[in-house]
Amino acid sequence: MASVETLLQGVTINGPIEEHQRKILTPQALSFIALLHRSFNQTRKNLLERRKIRQAEIDRGVLPDFLPETKHIRENPTWQGAPPAPGLVDRRVEITGPTDRKMIVNALNSDVYTYMADLEDSSAPTWANMVNGQVNLYDAIRRQIDFKQGPKEYKLRTDRTLPTLLVRPRGWHLEEKHVTIDGEPVSGSLFDFGLYFFHNAKELIKRGFGPYFYLPKMESHLEARLWNDAFNLGQDYLGIPRGTIRGTVLIETILAAFEMDEIIYELREHSSGLNCGRWDYIFSTIKKFRNHSSFVLPDRSCVTMTVPFMDAYVKLLIQTCHKRGVHAMGGMAAQIPIKDDKAANDKAMEGVRADKLREARAGHDGTWVAHPALASIALEVFNKHMPTPNQLFNRREDVKIGQQDLLNMNVPGSITEEGIRKNLNIGLGYMEAWIRGVGCVPINYLMEDAATAEVSRSQLWQWVKHGVTTAEGKRVDKSYALKLLKEQTDELAAKAPQGNKFQLAAQYFATQVTGEDYADFLTSLLYDEITNAGNSLPASKL
Repeated sequence: MASVETLLQGVTINGPIEEHQRKILTPQALSFIALLHRSFNQTRKNLLERRKIRQAEIDRGVLPDFLPETKHIRENPTWQGAPPAPGLVDRRVEITGPTDRKMIVNALNSDVYTYMADLEDSSAPTWANMVNGQVNLYDAIRRQIDFKQGPKEYKLRTDRTLPTLLVRPRGWHLEEKHVTIDGEPVSGSLFDFGLYFFHNAKELIKRGFGPYFYLPKMESHLEARLWNDAFNLGQDYLGIPRGTIRGTVLIETILAAFEMDEIIYELREHSSGLNCGRWDYIFSTIKKFRNHSSFVLPDRSCVTMTVPFMDAYVKLLIQTCHKRGVHAMGGMAAQIPIKDDKAANDKAMEGVRADKLREARAGHDGTWVAHPALASIALEVFNKHMPTPNQLFNRREDVKIGQQDLLNMNVPGSITEEGIRKNLNIGLGYMEAWIRGVGCVPINYLMEDAATAEVSRSQLWQWVKHGVTTAEGKRVDKSYALKLLKEQTDELAAKAPQGNKFQLAAQYFATQVTGEDYADFLTSLLYDEITNAGNSLPASKL
């Protein structure tokens, strides 16, 4: 193999390196990142270009369908994904959240079975957040993360086994501009995966687990193939048996829903199932069909898990996973406790209970919560309705889902001014926090992340584009959208502390709600605002 010195040629760090980060940004780890970049970045860029071509086809009216060229994979009943890895047999309740030190301690101390540490949608990818997140994960795995914040101590509990750790790297579309290799920014996906895997794979194995990942935002099985290639290279490089890594894929794009069998097939020995990424799935559906008036959806609150296209997606995901012997994970309960209003809190928690009951009865093998207080509700439901470690035996052979089911946009409801204002508030609230470096934001007692902000701005864009009329009889056009945007911005800015970023967020948001320009992702649109690429340091000088 090439030497570390050879691999480091052309690698540059464009962000500050603090002393405590040096154990992560080592020459050896960065040489591994360079190897991943040079092996896979061109394929990654080709796949992103393929997304643009596919979008142009959809705009011309070529709607997605199950691929004829992979029919033999779907119809072959004999192949299976990997058996569940150690610590991933029972995943009935998973908690998710960003990788700051406090969150990691609180999540690992929660009464859950697994914790998905998120370097993606609930983390704003500032250089400090991304590198410190890796430091915190490194320390958590080695049980050396305890710390004090003022008078309060944060310590990992020692009275029982901690939840199994999974990590979600950034999606294929995001770059890490603070590291360049041969003049190009490195992929955020490869950077996040590479650092975590390089430093922690052997330690995790030694502790009886393994390097486990959640894989976001994929739009085709070819993107899963790229992940599988990266996994194989990484395992070979570290001398770890292939099949040690596990990846659970978030089915959070409408195109991936037509390729679920193929995605599991590409990852086979590394597959640990699929997950219903519900908010991103709604975002993707609006995004992909935004130029078609027949795909206009009503207020976000009307787009529940029981509407036809969402119900079909859930049923097909469970059936596909269980046919292939892998977990079918449910979606997020984003509610957070309402401490000062018992009646409102009881109603919200009853909504969580009903959602988890629907998932358990449908055949899901586990579910997500955003707040530790919701874990007990989810556990109670799944313990009652899933006495076994999982429901892989529930094959849902009754399910028959076709193209029209996945594209059935018959969603009852209307578009209201209240719905428009709610979308504006969520979009502004999230974008303002993201620009400040915060990726997970409580708004109206819901934990909002990038996915819900994306739904909000995509709906607004779509409503203006197609000139819909609200329930109040008002036509939604550019001037109306910008008028309401200004009103909501001024209201939010007046209530917020001085130095807030609402006016800056509104400048960006204004470009996205007029039915004209449409950025691929809000996070890509805003990324330069949180990039502080400065003095360049050749990695060979570390």
